[in-house]
Amino acid sequence: MDSEPIDPNIHKNSGFTRVFKAFSYSLQGLASSMKHEAAFRQEVFLAVVLIPASFLLQVPLMQQLILVASVLLVLIVELLNSAVEAVVDDISLRNRPLAKRAKDMGSAAVLLSLLNCFICWASVIALNWDRYFS
Repeated sequence: MDSEPIDPNIHKNSGFTRVFKAFSYSLQGLASSMKHEAAFRQEVFLAVVLIPASFLLQVPLMQQLILVASVLLVLIVELLNSAVEAVVDDISLRNRPLAKRAKDMGSAAVLLSLLNCFICWASVIALNWDRYFS
């Protein structure tokens, strides 16, 4: 496979321009994920419910940070999984063992992040059970 020539001026932005462009690209990535990725939309819905719920729970700050971070981690991993899938599909839509492995690993990472989120929430609720349900 031949690689395309690299333009040496492609990354010449610096300072505030670079930060602004990076932020703009990040927003484009989020918008694209919302438009094209059903799983990401579902996980954003989960975040919209769980993150405010974490503020309603009267738990220590560290536990609240764990709750929020576990939800954000799901979104981060889903974005990375979607990026891997997009690159694999852009290269070829043929069935290839390594492409399948890459996609399956990305899916497994999302599953583990969801499991982590569940464990974090269940643990914080269990630690504070008496405060709410006794």
